[in-house]
Amino acid sequence: MACFEIQWKASAKRELKKLEPVVIKRIIEAAETLRDMPYPQGVKKIQGAEHTYRIRVGQYRVVYSVEANILLIEIIKVGHRKEVYQNLS
Repeated sequence: MACFEIQWKASAKRELKKLEPVVIKRIIEAAETLRDMPYPQGVKKIQGAEHTYRIRVGQYRVVYSVEANILLIEIIKVGHRKEVYQNLS
């Protein structure tokens, strides 16, 4: 299986920078595992979106879209589980 390219939206990078360094490290490691396996165990599809999924990283969520035809994963949003789904576009 080919490796996917991972791109971070600018807004997701800003959200990530607001978190504690230990949490940032865990989220980046989790996001990097998507490169080889875009649909890991425990992944959930976002309702109402065709190619959008989320993974859990402790109390935080990483929301991303998968473009399988061009091997691209775009990290859309990062945040605490209580806030990450608000204003999800």
